[in-house]
Amino acid sequence: MEKVKVGFVGVGGIAAIHLKNINQMEKAEIVAVCDIVQENAIRVGNEYEANSYTDIDDMLDTVDMDALFICVPPFAHADIEEKAVQRGIHLMVEKPIGLDMDTVREKYEVINESNVICATGYCLRYLDTVAKAKEYLANKKIAMVRGHYLSSFVQTPWYREMEKSGGQLVEQATHTLDLIRYLAGDIEKVYANMSLQVLEDIPNIDIPDVTSVNLTFKSGAVGHLDCSFTQPDHRMGLEILGKDFRVVLDGVNVTIVDKEATVTYKSKVDFYEEQDKAFIEAIRTKNPDLLLSSYKNGLETLAVTLAANQSQEKAQPIEMNTEIALP
Repeated sequence: MEKVKVGFVGVGGIAAIHLKNINQMEKAEIVAVCDIVQENAIRVGNEYEANSYTDIDDMLDTVDMDALFICVPPFAHADIEEKAVQRGIHLMVEKPIGLDMDTVREKYEVINESNVICATGYCLRYLDTVAKAKEYLANKKIAMVRGHYLSSFVQTPWYREMEKSGGQLVEQATHTLDLIRYLAGDIEKVYANMSLQVLEDIPNIDIPDVTSVNLTFKSGAVGHLDCSFTQPDHRMGLEILGKDFRVVLDGVNVTIVDKEATVTYKSKVDFYEEQDKAFIEAIRTKNPDLLLSSYKNGLETLAVTLAANQSQEKAQPIEMNTEIALP
């Protein structure tokens, strides 16, 4: 394959980063873009010399493409994945991949039964510093995990509505939760407390502005993840603790502390760029093993965040082994 022909559905927000990355790759080209806002579709199409559409069916029926970036809000996926898969188009599905487990399980089955390569947008897995952390932790027994995602409010109208975004844990802190899973292993039980405490004056808001999730891992380790959008700045990170060691991810940098030494690794990569390069190369070489986050992984991370929402609603712990079972 000389060049991977790439299409986009959704051109706002995160799509801008993917568009820039793909446009700079010698082995890929942007052939079409689609957005329900015609003005945006035309503007981005002109910028990247690609065909512009406002209807996904029209684009898929008209344009020959190898890959499709799905960069729409979590409530707006409809049957985009199924339509692309039926045409043999490989997928990059931005997180979160949906808001309903039954729906995403059905999508997973369709994708799993096809021959398409499907990545999901858990970009932090592609950090060079995360690779260092994962290598260090390979043979370590983890006792505790402490994660946080603290930021300011997102002005996007649908973000503040639970039925459209799933809340901050599902929509944003999912990145930290996914890194927790990646580095510390599968989660067995979640128990969440959430509340709208200080930002109730925002019009139409019904999502919590503070969230705390207790986690129990299959390994026996325990942990928690806190998130909030009450802050004026942005902080994201986690700590992984074991006997005589600590791995600390602060933003994109990692510090490893043990009895021998304290070493800090500063990231030297653009994790979005690394993610997009891996996706394109996986298609070119027909090697899905180059991906660090498949659709199955996106589904498993989503399951934990939705289980946390369910825990808050029911005021009880949720056992993950009853929430998800995938081949």
